[in-house]
Amino acid sequence: MSDNLLTLEGVHTHIGAYHILHGVDLRVPRGQLTMLLGRNGAGKTTTLRTIMGLWQASQGRIAFGDQDITKKHTPQIAQLGIAYVPENMGIFADLTVKENMVLAARGARSAAQIDGERLAWIFRLFPAVEKFWNHPAGKLSGGQKQMLAVSRAIVEPRELLIVDEPSKGLAPSIINNMIDAFQQLKASGATILLVEQNLSFARRLGDHVAVMDNGRVVHAGRMQALAEDEALQQRLLGLSL
Repeated sequence: MSDNLLTLEGVHTHIGAYHILHGVDLRVPRGQLTMLLGRNGAGKTTTLRTIMGLWQASQGRIAFGDQDITKKHTPQIAQLGIAYVPENMGIFADLTVKENMVLAARGARSAAQIDGERLAWIFRLFPAVEKFWNHPAGKLSGGQKQMLAVSRAIVEPRELLIVDEPSKGLAPSIINNMIDAFQQLKASGATILLVEQNLSFARRLGDHVAVMDNGRVVHAGRMQALAEDEALQQRLLGLSL
């Protein structure tokens, strides 16, 4: 079995008349956290949406384990054990935190049917989810909404967690809480792919890194190696970690 849980080979994506991805090659190793970095407009979010089948690849191959998922639809991809937290978090603002969690737990029709041990673990990761259990999700702060979005993604065991900019707009104290949660998720054996703009966040969490520019992956390797090479950071990202 390959050490890579997710593999993209030569993936192109067109959105209408626009050619966004120009042959993306990406490897996401099992049980590790891979950071996807790059300037705005580099194609990071398009890559995640293409993996999830929200946009169809026009060329190339996407494999999850030994399964080709290139042409699968989003519900089929999710059923394989992939969870996706989009940049807009995807929560239902008019529903309570509890109702959001029940909807995400596909085998549950009520909160009582959610796995109790797993729910207690989520409450330890994100105490705000328990605190605001019966509150409308739309009334939560930005950080609390992000915690709920991640909690929804992990309410059932998933092989792969894909998250788009989890630290965006969050206060430093909430970012530290989020880093701790992802470290615990890593320790549990989860495979994680994160798009990030916060390079301190990326440095503290990442095992591997891929850097995108103009719809392609232009660098891939260990996160630590990029963090220690300021010249490479400047060349790839135009700034320093």
